[in-house]
Amino acid sequence: MSPEEFYAHAMRAADAEGRLPLSRMTAWDVFPFEQAGLRVVPLDRPVLPELDRVGENALDCPACTAGRAAVWSDQHWRLSVLEPSGAPLILMLESAAHHDLPDLPDDRAAEMGRLTVAISRAIESLPHIARAHVSRWGDGGAHLHLFFFARPAGFSQLRGTCLAIWDDLLPPVPGSQRDRDAVAVGQALADGYGGQAHPVP
Repeated sequence: MSPEEFYAHAMRAADAEGRLPLSRMTAWDVFPFEQAGLRVVPLDRPVLPELDRVGENALDCPACTAGRAAVWSDQHWRLSVLEPSGAPLILMLESAAHHDLPDLPDDRAAEMGRLTVAISRAIESLPHIARAHVSRWGDGGAHLHLFFFARPAGFSQLRGTCLAIWDDLLPPVPGSQRDRDAVAVGQALADGYGGQAHPVP
């Protein structure tokens, strides 16, 4: 569908104010809001061309020019801790060179697959962590970045895609604990995959 056809299709399901009905997600037991009083914002009409994302050009890409302090890195990748976080730990894997997912060379793509598994294993080996969730959105920045969310054990209410919302709702975890966990993941990655572990600055 063209953008206009997609919009017209969506509007056929909307009410007189242009609001779509609440999604199936609102009935999930992990949804963090009560349905009563919750409303969907009206869907805006498509705007083309879209605005550039941050760092479309490597020359002004913050990930290329400044970067983040890494808890682990090798020649092609770096892993950094995001803070503050309501989840026990959020890590971000970025390519060292300026790539986005569609233009990632095949050898880097193979490394990314292995790293995704290795990082997930390291996160899930932390005490009191039940699961590592991996996500890639890519609308905010053009430089390839994947997020790793640690879900705390015992909190089945935080399962699935809503963990990213819960992360914003929960109070920030103590930085000292978060940093210890990040360093442990970096060291586990260095030991099991290779590269260098780094202390949290």
